[in-house]
Amino acid sequence: MRMAEPTEKLSITMPQDIADAARARSGTGGLSAYVAAAVARQVERDNLNELIAVAEAEHGPITEEDVAATRARQQRARAEHATTGPTAA
Repeated sequence: MRMAEPTEKLSITMPQDIADAARARSGTGGLSAYVAAAVARQVERDNLNELIAVAEAEHGPITEEDVAATRARQQRARAEHATTGPTAA
C-alpha cells in the first residue's frame, strides 16, 4: 500500500485462525498493510484471470504445450540475459 493514496477504513470478518496468522505475520507494517497487500495480490490475480478468459475466448484454450513452450522461451531469455546482460562480466 502506498501512503500517498487515499485510504478507507473498513471492517472485515474472517475466520479466527486466519486472523491470528495474519496478525502474527504482519510485522512492523501492521495488519492493515498486510491485508491491503493480500487484497492487492488477489485483485491482480482476478485481472489476470479476466485477461486469460478474453484471450481464450478469442484464440482457444491455453494448452499445457503452450505453457511449456512459454516457460522454455522465458528460461532461454533469462539464460541469455545472464550471459549478455548489463551485469555480465
